[in-house]
Amino acid sequence: MLALLPQLLVSGIAIGMLYALIALSMTILYRATTVVNFGHGDLVMVAAYLLTIFAVNATLPFVPALLLSVAVLFAFGFLLHRAFIWPIIRGPHLSLAMMAIAVGYSVRGLVRLEYGQEAVRMPRPFAEKIFFVNNVVITLDEIAFCVVVLVMLVASYVVFSKTRFGRIVQAMFQTQRGASLVGINVMQYNNVIWGVGCALGALGGVLLGLILILDPDVGAWTLLRGFAAMTLGGFGSLHGAVVGGLLIGVLEKVLGTYVSTAFIDITCYLVIIVVLLIRPRGLFGQHATLRV
Repeated sequence: MLALLPQLLVSGIAIGMLYALIALSMTILYRATTVVNFGHGDLVMVAAYLLTIFAVNATLPFVPALLLSVAVLFAFGFLLHRAFIWPIIRGPHLSLAMMAIAVGYSVRGLVRLEYGQEAVRMPRPFAEKIFFVNNVVITLDEIAFCVVVLVMLVASYVVFSKTRFGRIVQAMFQTQRGASLVGINVMQYNNVIWGVGCALGALGGVLLGLILILDPDVGAWTLLRGFAAMTLGGFGSLHGAVVGGLLIGVLEKVLGTYVSTAFIDITCYLVIIVVLLIRPRGLFGQHATLRV
């Protein structure tokens, strides 16, 4: 059985990279507004459907279809924050959670209205290929996951740590009221950050479509794993989101093989429970007021 461990680690890291990308996109939203978007999984799902529509129905090449999907998700995230989140931003935490969930379910309902329970296969940008490293099998999809997430992590680090825009977002993360008092247009920056976070989630949706048959409920699957990775890594931590995603991906594969296949479905729930009980801040979390 131990001979399977290298393969499980490679497969776990690859799927963990997908979880990490979802968690990273949620973390970007959280860093600006300290709001966890519980409708984010459905937006990721919509991105995969949009790419399919643009590539298949509109017969666009894959790259333009991808860019158009990302642009639509950016606009949707921008408008979502401006129209639905910002008007109630000072309300009870529960109202923010319910608004995010309501928007997510509405989006899911619209997709189900069009497709029902029909399973949809997203077009692939490249052929499926496998490579062998000793006895370990690595797929081209897994390599793509790793490359995209690492590029996005580096880009996010540079933007949030080395630019004026990043310093402003950091200031808003510490205190939005203080940021507004020194002349920062908090609402506009938050709108842009929500757009960026949703656009980044669109990339996660595209990667998701490479390994899963799409259906309207895939957003719930995505949200749970992204939120678990974000919880484990620590709210507000970009590298924590990636580490959390990798750990959950590996745990799912290892526990699912050596203990019980049930752990493939319940690992994310167990991680959330254990982390909140033992270390609510996660591995690399920062102090901030949490708005769920």
